[in-house]
Amino acid sequence: MKDSDQYLIKKAFFDKVLTIYGRNAVCEALENESIAIHKLHLSSSNKPSYELDKMVSIAAKKGVEIAYHDKQALSRISKNAKQDQGVALDIILEYLGNETHFLSTHQKYRIIALDGITNPQNLGMIIRSCAAGNIDAILLPAKGAAQISPLVIKASAGTLFKMPIIQTSNLKKTLEHFKTHGAMLYTLSPYAGKSYKDEEYGHKTVFILGNESEGVSCTIESICDESISIPMQRGVESLNVAVTASLLAFL
Repeated sequence: MKDSDQYLIKKAFFDKVLTIYGRNAVCEALENESIAIHKLHLSSSNKPSYELDKMVSIAAKKGVEIAYHDKQALSRISKNAKQDQGVALDIILEYLGNETHFLSTHQKYRIIALDGITNPQNLGMIIRSCAAGNIDAILLPAKGAAQISPLVIKASAGTLFKMPIIQTSNLKKTLEHFKTHGAMLYTLSPYAGKSYKDEEYGHKTVFILGNESEGVSCTIESICDESISIPMQRGVESLNVAVTASLLAFL
């Protein structure tokens, strides 16, 4: 096998690896039989504790590789030195990918993009609804939003491992990339004149859901094409973002 082929195979594998951190999160993930695990990372400066012994024991029983690093190296792996507590865990999400690969393999799609969703339970429920409904992928920012964690996995009822998720380090640029490939970008607003049920959607559609209290950011709203509404009765102003995602998923 050529070196270039080996590189591509290795890259394809690591594109599906997501790193979580923090002792509670890592321990819960290790105990969860539904989670595929690649490697456990520990700081060599960690003081002995029951939690760490438990992690090492579970990892050893599962045949998971355990790697020890100095504190700085561990923080580079976790990307969060202040909260990693000296531990990180690589989990494998088979359907985790990037926008370039998705666009190269999909001529038609409906995507839900998340702009600043901070509640892990909301994220998990959104994933579950999208997996059950007519959504082809979820667009998830790598920063400034809830990330994949044992709580999200629990809230998704395991559907996280069935739902394609596109990670992005820059939501605005990624959405603009979709636009250049013909996608229409929709935000939801109670002030929009057209109901979400009355819009005629094209073959390439991205629905953007905003932060639980502030909605879609001005930066993202400025590049969107249309705004649609979910009509409300009895003076109700808005729905929980996870409920909104469910309605869109079953359009």
